Amino acid sequence: MGTSKTNINRRQFLKNGTLAVAALGAVGVGANYLKHITKVKNENLLRPPGAVNEDEFIYACIKCGLCVQICPIEAIELADISDGLSYGTPFIDPRKQACDFSCDAMQCVETCPTAALDFIPFKKSGEKAIEEYDKTHNPSDPDYNIFIPQSKAMKAHTDMGTAVINLKTCLAAQGKGFTGSPREDSFTGVYRSPNPKRQERKATPVNEHAFKRDLCDLCVTECPIGDSAIVMDTEDGKNMPRILDGCTGCGVCVMICPSIPDTIVIEKSKTV
Repeated sequence: MGTSKTNINRRQFLKNGTLAVAALGAVGVGANYLKHITKVKNENLLRPPGAVNEDEFIYACIKCGLCVQICPIEAIELADISDGLSYGTPFIDPRKQACDFSCDAMQCVETCPTAALDFIPFKKSGEKAIEEYDKTHNPSDPDYNIFIPQSKAMKAHTDMGTAVINLKTCLAAQGKGFTGSPREDSFTGVYRSPNPKRQERKATPVNEHAFKRDLCDLCVTECPIGDSAIVMDTEDGKNMPRILDGCTGCGVCVMICPSIPDTIVIEKSKTV
């Protein structure tokens, strides 16, 4: 009986020892992994409007999440542990949910407590727009509204990146039209259409909008910035979208594009 207990205890000891060694090995691997990720960062994350230079942004951002909380369309999310030094910092995945500027006030930038999202340039552009507006508008007029030019100027000042179109998969470049809702049935992204005829005051689901176009031009007609950012152009006898200098990289064209595989991507601004 004593011998049996001794054997059991010996086996248990060996089992526990093996588990302990494995645990230590796992800790070592985890430590090495953590050591590795603290030396890398995800350079490709598309930052919210107003983000300072990426190298400065990593350290200026305190990962408070206020920009995530205040975004009315939930376009901003936080990077995970696999993104190394970028962990916990805000970014936008435009194919999932683009920044449609429907807040009209650059709320994410304004709420940032550290200026990792710098509001000063937006403030200056808005003030300049108001000055120009006041030269041709009288405050006593019933339709006087400085918020309209101010908001437009602030949106136009945004520089998250630039849209890049793959003309090989672009429906318009292939001479194709589009009918129906632009994304898969399960898609939950929202945006506020810039079309004044729809008179939208807030963002609505992308798939609540049905289109019928002989030539697909959704990236052009649904752009919140307008013809300073993207137009339909003629090249070699074909009509196709062309990105202009006014593109802000907001990503609405990426989100609204019905083409599969994805035809439009945002190339992150080099200055961001």
